Amino acid sequence: MSVSNRLEELGIELPTVVPPLASYVPAMIVGDTVRTSGQLPIRDGAVTACGRVGENHTPPADAYRAARLCALNALAAAADVAGGVDNLAGVIKVTGYVASSRRFFGQPAVINGASDLFHDIFGGLHVRSAVGVAVLPQDASVEVEVEFSLRQ
Repeated sequence: MSVSNRLEELGIELPTVVPPLASYVPAMIVGDTVRTSGQLPIRDGAVTACGRVGENHTPPADAYRAARLCALNALAAAADVAGGVDNLAGVIKVTGYVASSRRFFGQPAVINGASDLFHDIFGGLHVRSAVGVAVLPQDASVEVEVEFSLRQ
């Protein structure tokens, strides 16, 4: 099944590519892969989840959904440079950053929002890092960057 058919089956519509917030491109082809810049949970020009996760800030469930939106934005950026989603074969690596309070240790569960989405779309697994940080651009709660393999 093609990636576009799988997205349709899941009821997922890719967002438009989020314009860069600084001096970079959203995604770039490198050899037989597409690498994305860090993608924030931006929808319709606004960050959807702000602040640190844990301790009276962004709830983990909201951060999970934010990671999913980051992943959709990464998929849109990768598809844009690859000439469409059907030119993407799968996910190689996800790196997720979670703005976290000092007492929040659930970064892997938050980044599952991205990993679970990619599993639903492409199947299989990928390598991954889930890192807690003090702050992210635009005060976003989550940021995700992805490396996709290109279809040969």
